[in-house]
Amino acid sequence: MTPPTGPSGSTGPPDRQTLRLLEGHLADDPLVRETRFEPGPQDLRVLRAELDTDQYPQFIDHARLDIRWFTSGDFSMQYLERHADETHWECRWDRHPNAHNSRTHFHRPPDGNPVEDLSLPTHPLETYSVVFEALDRRIEQAWSDQ
Repeated sequence: MTPPTGPSGSTGPPDRQTLRLLEGHLADDPLVRETRFEPGPQDLRVLRAELDTDQYPQFIDHARLDIRWFTSGDFSMQYLERHADETHWECRWDRHPNAHNSRTHFHRPPDGNPVEDLSLPTHPLETYSVVFEALDRRIEQAWSDQ
């Protein structure tokens, strides 16, 4: 599943202030092991949160959340898991112009398809809360599935 970029860069430039705000909250979240900006701290495009897999069942050996936030208010929050058997589980919350759904939509797990329209708050911290509630439910589901 490729993260959105929007036609002709319509999402706008990265919103560095919002990415730093979210990084501060991620750094304090007990699920987050570490955060970093990619490609680096001087060029903030993606905020990557590596999650603490000690809180997951053993079959999940890696989990992360990649956040892109743009000055237009568009965003992408993509959650990815890698399993011990080399399979993946992923989903993504998006707001960006597109031809497949409404501006705000959700790419369903386990592979990011199908895509459904979604209603999300517009404030970054409220969106963050919605996503982390979903991650908590995912972890609970993974434990019950094992």
